[in-house]
Amino acid sequence: MACFIVFEGGDGSGKSTQVRSLMRRLRRRGVDVLRTREPGGTRLGQALRTLLKSGEPMTPISELMLFEAARAQLVQQVIKPFLADGGVVIADRFTSSTMAYQGYGRGLDRKLIEHLNREATGGLEADLTVLLDLPVETALARKSNGSADNFDSAPVDFHRKIRRGYSALASADPEGWLILDGQLPPEELGREIWTKVQTLL
Repeated sequence: MACFIVFEGGDGSGKSTQVRSLMRRLRRRGVDVLRTREPGGTRLGQALRTLLKSGEPMTPISELMLFEAARAQLVQQVIKPFLADGGVVIADRFTSSTMAYQGYGRGLDRKLIEHLNREATGGLEADLTVLLDLPVETALARKSNGSADNFDSAPVDFHRKIRRGYSALASADPEGWLILDGQLPPEELGREIWTKVQTLL
C-alpha cells in the first residue's frame, strides 16, 4: 500500500534520527521504502540545496522560489513514481516547512505559499505528518555543527515564529498530524511513531 509520511520540526528536533528508525522498522518487514529530503533528492534539488545552505544572501521571495523549484522536481521525478509503484515514501520536510519557515518565519504571504505548494506538488499531500516539537533554545543548542546558513544564523525570534507556525498548522489538521515531544528519548519517540504508522499500513 502506497503511503507518504513526512517528518517536520525545527532544526535540531531529531527528524533525521526518527526517519532512519522508521526506515529500519519498515525494511525489516519487507516494505519497499524510500527516503527523501528537502531540498534535495534530484540533481537539481541538490544543486539548489547547496545554494540555499551556502549562506548566500537572498530575499525571502527568492528563497521561497528556490525551495518550490526543488520540490517540484522531487515530486515529479521521484516521489510520485515511487508511490505509484506502491511504495512508502518518508520525507524529511515537505510543504509545511515552507509554510512554517517562509510563511510564519519570513512573513511571506501564506496564500501565495499555499498556491505555490499546490503547483509544485500537483496537489500531493502527506498521509501523515510527524511533528517533533522542541523548545527553540533546546533545538538550537543541539545545532553545534558550526554550520552558518541563512537559517542557523537567524535570530532566536525567527525560530520561535517557526515553532508557532508548526503548532498552528498541526492544530488545523489534527487527524493528519502526529505531534510528539522532541525531548523524549529517541527510542520512545520511535515506538510512538511506529504505532501510528502501523495504523496507516
